Amino acid sequence: MKNCQNKWVRAAIPALLLHFSIGTVYCWSIFSQEIADYIGFSKAATEWAFSFAIFFLGMSAAFLGNVVEKDIHKSSLIATITFALGMAGTGFFIYYGGNHPGSPLALVGIYVCYGFIMGVGLGTGYLSPVKTLMLWFEDKKGLATGLAVAGFGGAKAIASPIMQALLANLGEGGIYKMFYILAAVYFVMMFVGHLLLAKPAGWHEPQKKEKGQGIMATIKTRPVSNYVGIWLMFYINITCGLALISQEKMIVKCIGLAGVVGVISTVSAIFNAGGRLGFSAWADLMKDRNTIYKLIFVLSIIFTGAVMLTGGIKNGEGNMLLVVLVLALIFMVNAGYGGGFSNVPTLLSDHYGMGSISAIHGITLSAWAFAGLTGNQIATLIVSNTGSFIEDSHGNMVNPVGYQNVLYFTIVLYIIALLISLFLVKPASEENRRFFELALRSIFTKQDPRRCYLRGSCLCKRGILRNCYCRLDFRDQVYN
Repeated sequence: MKNCQNKWVRAAIPALLLHFSIGTVYCWSIFSQEIADYIGFSKAATEWAFSFAIFFLGMSAAFLGNVVEKDIHKSSLIATITFALGMAGTGFFIYYGGNHPGSPLALVGIYVCYGFIMGVGLGTGYLSPVKTLMLWFEDKKGLATGLAVAGFGGAKAIASPIMQALLANLGEGGIYKMFYILAAVYFVMMFVGHLLLAKPAGWHEPQKKEKGQGIMATIKTRPVSNYVGIWLMFYINITCGLALISQEKMIVKCIGLAGVVGVISTVSAIFNAGGRLGFSAWADLMKDRNTIYKLIFVLSIIFTGAVMLTGGIKNGEGNMLLVVLVLALIFMVNAGYGGGFSNVPTLLSDHYGMGSISAIHGITLSAWAFAGLTGNQIATLIVSNTGSFIEDSHGNMVNPVGYQNVLYFTIVLYIIALLISLFLVKPASEENRRFFELALRSIFTKQDPRRCYLRGSCLCKRGILRNCYCRLDFRDQVYN
């Protein structure tokens, strides 16, 4: 297997195995009420487990990015063990809570296992295959990362019916038994992915870096405001996505589609995965990947504004046009939410190169951590404190005005994000992009890295690079 140098076996398949496993974190809404009922706590109390999982996903990615950068085998093994252990631990504390209803130990145990331990597995598992994919698919980086991240987004669509079937057929205590079964299944899937995952044979991470050439030095190769802009765009897109997605189930009921909530949830998950793959593949055809973010924000503003102006959520029941408009908003936000994830690593690589991409991508994922604590919580706060809950024609308690008011919050943030993408995030230098492409190509063609391939336009002679790979190995470059 060590001699196998097939990009599908060494990058694409292991990435999907890892991301399909950890992506099931988004299935939380499927069983959160069952957990709350079984351990004797309110649903609001158990919801924090999911928020903690997303928070520690982002923070572990930020702090363990260097581990991923140096050794993907170590990081993917850490992800495998912690994710499976966290899931099994969650099952144990659900079992304990069932035998001791209302026990704070059960609730805290779920927070620790599902939130912290699984969160570490999520962060390292999410990062581990991304750089590897971009190295193997050098000409289609967006398509490659989109494929893997689509696995993360599409996991809910595949796993949700399986989880519902397990809950329906495992009998008494099915909720904790399900976690034990899934822990074993996902451990096997992720361990196989860990064994298969490998970078191209010609790629070697730099072992000795010039003094001061850390992550911050790499970020400072461009105006710091450029990176801040990317981080803020990413944060806002996730926050708005979570704000709407967290209320999606109730919004669908509010417009009179209570009977097909499960179908709508599956379709929205498909749009989420499709956005991850489609937007990133589309970005491969563009000179500036930031154009994708501009497109996502513009479309989100248009659909959000249309639902606001028509009162689509408040007035949608029985009005087919408004129902279609609200569903279009839900699907668009899901697609944009997914597209934001798949494009950020390739956007960062265009701006800062491949040398420290895992570490920089990890720090950027801290935006996901903070969005996980703010997006759905702010939406819940708005719904709880504005409008009033009423009983709809199907007997569901809904708050149409509250859900509608969430859109005022999201449209303001989308407008801010669009302004940031227009004025803070500048296009990556064409010369830098050409340099990175030539450097990557030299890995696969085994050309002498000391030779200049820029054919008379050597960047070091023009003052753009402090050192040029016509004289030094390109992996050790420091950019002005």
